[in-house]
Amino acid sequence: MTARPSAARHRFPAGGATGHASMGRGLRAAGALALTMVLASCSLLGGGEERGEPATAKADPSIVAGAPEGLEEFYSQEVVWEPCEEDFQCTTVTVPMDYGNPDGETIEIAALRAPSTGKKKGSLLINPGGPGASGYDFVKDAALTHFSQPVRDAYDLVGFDPRGVKRSAPVTCMTDAERDAARAKIYDLDTDAGLAAALADNKAIASQCKEQTGPSLAHIDTESSARDLDILRAVVNDAKLNYLGYSYGTFLGSTYASLFPDQVGRMVLDGALDPSISYEEITLSQAKAFEKAIRSYVADCQQQDGCPLDGDVNAGVQLIRDLINGIQQNPQKAKDGRLVNATMFVSGLITPLYNDESWPALTQAIEAALNGDVSLMLRLADIGADRSSNGSYTSNSTFAFNAINCLDHRMEADTGAMRAEQRRLMQESPTLGYFFAYGGTNCADWPYENVRTPAPVEYTGDTPIVVIGTTGDPATPVEWAASLRKQLGNAVLMTWEGEGHTAYGRSNTCIEDPVDAYLVSGKAPADNTVC
Repeated sequence: MTARPSAARHRFPAGGATGHASMGRGLRAAGALALTMVLASCSLLGGGEERGEPATAKADPSIVAGAPEGLEEFYSQEVVWEPCEEDFQCTTVTVPMDYGNPDGETIEIAALRAPSTGKKKGSLLINPGGPGASGYDFVKDAALTHFSQPVRDAYDLVGFDPRGVKRSAPVTCMTDAERDAARAKIYDLDTDAGLAAALADNKAIASQCKEQTGPSLAHIDTESSARDLDILRAVVNDAKLNYLGYSYGTFLGSTYASLFPDQVGRMVLDGALDPSISYEEITLSQAKAFEKAIRSYVADCQQQDGCPLDGDVNAGVQLIRDLINGIQQNPQKAKDGRLVNATMFVSGLITPLYNDESWPALTQAIEAALNGDVSLMLRLADIGADRSSNGSYTSNSTFAFNAINCLDHRMEADTGAMRAEQRRLMQESPTLGYFFAYGGTNCADWPYENVRTPAPVEYTGDTPIVVIGTTGDPATPVEWAASLRKQLGNAVLMTWEGEGHTAYGRSNTCIEDPVDAYLVSGKAPADNTVC
């Protein structure tokens, strides 16, 4: 699950990750895209379907026979996979807008696949997180580099944009210029007037979202997306769902497992979210985990030549706090003339914490900021917000993030409770806690009530699920993985002793090889594997 400094600090902020899976995943995807361009002459399709020829898909009658009552037409629909995006194939899948009224309006879910390069076993559906991440983009950008050859041989890799995200009935709220202005706005939330101003602005934005998005805004909750996932399973003609979910994608996956336990195939949940805890508990745990990640970063930096954070770890962390406090007192302009406030600065600070391979970029940005130039930190914040250097935003992940969370979680919006939460956050996370507070203002005036109450998931299926946690994960603390594994029951837990968000695809062979073997052969890794 992507962490974002509170939207009360500035509306719809550029959070720590890309609004998609994680910054680490985002950087890997960008690298994969560059590699794809270099290797443009190399086909992804290999021994699979021919590029350039549309492929028609329709569920087998036995799969349609298992469709929930009233949804048969959606499960039996015929979809055409058209050539797109170089060596990929794309389609749209029709689903009910409201599962409570399947005969009513419909929406389209956009999907992209990289056909298998060998003897196909089925499809592997992938969600990279968020909420608000584009699985379509993830597969397009990362299929070449993120997955091993045995996995690519065995599966069509299918990425999809969940409802509300980018190409699938997207949440739409603001122009790019309005987003820039909102990110730069400053609220003094320690005062009643500042809090009232933030609430008023968030209410106005919520109204814009409702007007510009339309009625689908009421139906982009995770349970509805999980029901979409089962229709996707059917139209790719798989009797059971093979699924890889990162971060928020683990919440989507565990929700699916509770709704459709008999349809669970090989499922990997990496960077687990604990569905049993409240939004305030999620926020506190993330704030503590990011504080821990900052200390790990500083300790590593101080082992490198030229680290600008002198002294011991405490002294290095204090230098970062001083930088934040300085920006909070006196926002600074970047070289492009844009004003950088403290929340934008913090967004840039936490973005590289999602992947320790990005720590050198953070060091450069901190060194420049210590010398009075916040431009690099702003660029990191822009990467986290999916803002291009030309000023355009390449996704709606920020809007989708907020809209999905408002439906999935009840957030405390009482002033006294939010101020008490701020004190707890600042005590547990002295560097960042202030910027995680007042999240309740995001949904205080959202036009639709939340539809879910936190509760443990229940899974009764026969197929073991693989849950993965990372000890230094700032966005989904490792404790959540152990909790999810316990709730699922028929599951195994793997733990990577590493830094950053999620493990599979960026860790080591001790994690990668058993997960690959599970996906290809069905043999579950040893429970409580730690490496």
